[in-house]
Amino acid sequence: MHKSIGPGLLESTYENALAYDLRESGLSVQQQVPMPFIYKEVKMDIGYRLDLLVENIIIIEIKSVENLAPVHYAQLLTYLKLSDLKLGLLMNFNSKLLKEGIHRIVNNL
Repeated sequence: MHKSIGPGLLESTYENALAYDLRESGLSVQQQVPMPFIYKEVKMDIGYRLDLLVENIIIIEIKSVENLAPVHYAQLLTYLKLSDLKLGLLMNFNSKLLKEGIHRIVNNL
């Protein structure tokens, strides 16, 4: 019997399920990609990690929260700027309908 994933699970559960589905559809997916911070030409590993990097083009940041806060949007925009990527998706799996929990974030498009 196949069960669908519903709201209320840990973010890592959604991350792994989404990564699996994206890979099954033929896409290149990296999980928990370290994102160094460079300050005055010094590379610092301060713990930033991208949830998913798809085809080295799109960052997907996964949340499972009651409501997204401005800090969630800012976090993804920061990741886009640090990686010099242009497109990200902020996905909140704790939404009644998944399409209501998907937000497109762009970096200087």
